[in-house]
Amino acid sequence: MCGITGIASISGTQRIDFNHLKQMNSKIVHRGPDDEGYLLFNLPERSAKAFGGEDSSIGSEGPLERYKGIYQAQLGFGFRRLPTLELSFSGHQPMLDEELALAIIFNGEIYNHVELREELVAQGYKFFSHSDTEVIVKAYHAWGDDCVLRLNGMWAFAIWDLKTKRLFMSRDRFGIKPFYYYINDDMLYWGSEIKQLLELPFEQELNNAAIWRATKINSFLAYSDETYWRDIRALEPGKCMILEDGKLSQKTYYHLDEDSFEKSELSFEEAKERYLELFLDSLRMQLRSDVQVGASLSGGLDSGAIVSFAGDFVDYPFRTFSTYYKESARLDERKYIKMIAENSGAQTCYISPDANDAAKWLSKAIWLNDLPVNSGFVSQYALMQKANDEGVKVLLSGLGPDEFMGGYHHAGYRYFADLLLGGKIGDFAGEIKHFAGSSPKEVASNMGKILLSASMKESTLYKLESQFYHFEPFNKDFVSQAHQEAGTPIMDKITDLGTSKLNSFMLNMVGSGMLKTQLHYEDRMSMGHSVESRMPFLDHRLVDFVFTLPAGYKNRPPYRKAIHREALGHAMPAEVVNRKDKGIFGSPLTHHWLRKQLKTLVEDIIYSTRFRHRGIWNLPVIHRKWQGYLAGNNGDADMLFNVLSLEMWFRIFEVNR
Repeated sequence: MCGITGIASISGTQRIDFNHLKQMNSKIVHRGPDDEGYLLFNLPERSAKAFGGEDSSIGSEGPLERYKGIYQAQLGFGFRRLPTLELSFSGHQPMLDEELALAIIFNGEIYNHVELREELVAQGYKFFSHSDTEVIVKAYHAWGDDCVLRLNGMWAFAIWDLKTKRLFMSRDRFGIKPFYYYINDDMLYWGSEIKQLLELPFEQELNNAAIWRATKINSFLAYSDETYWRDIRALEPGKCMILEDGKLSQKTYYHLDEDSFEKSELSFEEAKERYLELFLDSLRMQLRSDVQVGASLSGGLDSGAIVSFAGDFVDYPFRTFSTYYKESARLDERKYIKMIAENSGAQTCYISPDANDAAKWLSKAIWLNDLPVNSGFVSQYALMQKANDEGVKVLLSGLGPDEFMGGYHHAGYRYFADLLLGGKIGDFAGEIKHFAGSSPKEVASNMGKILLSASMKESTLYKLESQFYHFEPFNKDFVSQAHQEAGTPIMDKITDLGTSKLNSFMLNMVGSGMLKTQLHYEDRMSMGHSVESRMPFLDHRLVDFVFTLPAGYKNRPPYRKAIHREALGHAMPAEVVNRKDKGIFGSPLTHHWLRKQLKTLVEDIIYSTRFRHRGIWNLPVIHRKWQGYLAGNNGDADMLFNVLSLEMWFRIFEVNR
């Protein structure tokens, strides 16, 4: 697990600036504190030369030479390393296979590298290391661009073919590992984090549409290929980018197959067995490591399942890390965490950050994130920092099932809308009592949202959310400018399936919003503390399979994620499997700390001259909402924190507007 940096002359004729490459690489030391490396390519001569840096580890042939400005290069690779497989210098990157004339920089893990290695050895390939990095090189040589179809893992990599002068770049299917790029005239720059590209001496214009969209709907922090800067783009999940003959192109190698949705004819019992089989195979492969692996653990089903089964695959005490807060019963799940740990034999470590920690970490978290953070950053930051302190380099995360299996409450609106639209009135009447709520107000709200889901397209529902769910913190000029700059409808990437409302919801959760944003946070907070986060539920085989299953296999009121619960629940305490009060992975920041311990911090910002002169804020509305919040109204707490976080982002990244 590491960080990558690259610069290429698109025409292949212009010399790159090594200082730019080194400056970009220096911004991601946290992603790879253990090693540093560079590989420069002279394209006319089809040659390559390796260089070291201040943090370069020493190989069998001694220290790598430092760059002194003599070697002429039109392409350069930079790398920072956090070794979890092949801990020796044989895993050093950039990696050059001189026999195949291929070079690579790679951030991620290929979980099926053992199986692929065996297949490639059978074809006659010889290996000089035990790293998954070398497996990618051989796989590319053997199968070309289609090698990515055989990879099971998370990745962002670039491969240079010295013979054909072809640069092949790829990002994993769901975007677990990041890849950002920027084009300026003849130069292509790329890296693992946005801050690397901000090191370049070119003025970057803001993407006001992205700023407005993500502030109004938090799940759109990572949306399409956009960032908060107009010309800095993300290579989207499931895509490759190719530089060849002076031209850049992209192609999609993976997407969810909408034609297969809900087409499975497996019985529930058969599907349950297949789900368990796929999950266990994913977990087995993701526990492969040359360092010990732990897990983040809440008191819920997803992370609980990982911890409950992990002990079957490792021969060391399995360690878990959990956060809790005494201020809120919803945020204190120690009762259930203890049940899971005792049932599985895991060793638990509890962390309870406070308001002072939140204040101390906020600026650093925003810098690590490259973008504003949400209030849950406190838990992620604390957990990853503790894992690093304890010497744990790899953590498994339960992220994923809520997004691709309809685990969120909003999925229920779509599920019941499908029952109505499908004429399944009996099923609707029999199940709605488990969902509608107890109070008249709650019943009216849920029924109203079901009817809205039944009568409107998914894109329309998102538009309504952006307009009415949170107050508008921006002034009219900024809102108008943001929509004008978008050029197209500002939510234009939302998919509307002609069939299932539930599948439309989950497809957008995976492809357009929540999952991509959650993965962004997970990567930045984990790698910001030199910890690798792996996600066993995001094995593409498992995700693809779940989308083929009928809606009733996923939603069985009063429970969601039914097949998930049935397939994995036998390994966990019944109290965990059957609970209906699952807490959230958040913090007391918005509902408690902002109006108490952090009140001065907030007011020093929102009543400052810099804030007033920003020129984008709706100052009277923000003041009124803040005063209402201080009086006890938590309804606007999330948006008030969004305002705070965005204003701090402007200042941390010295954005002038």
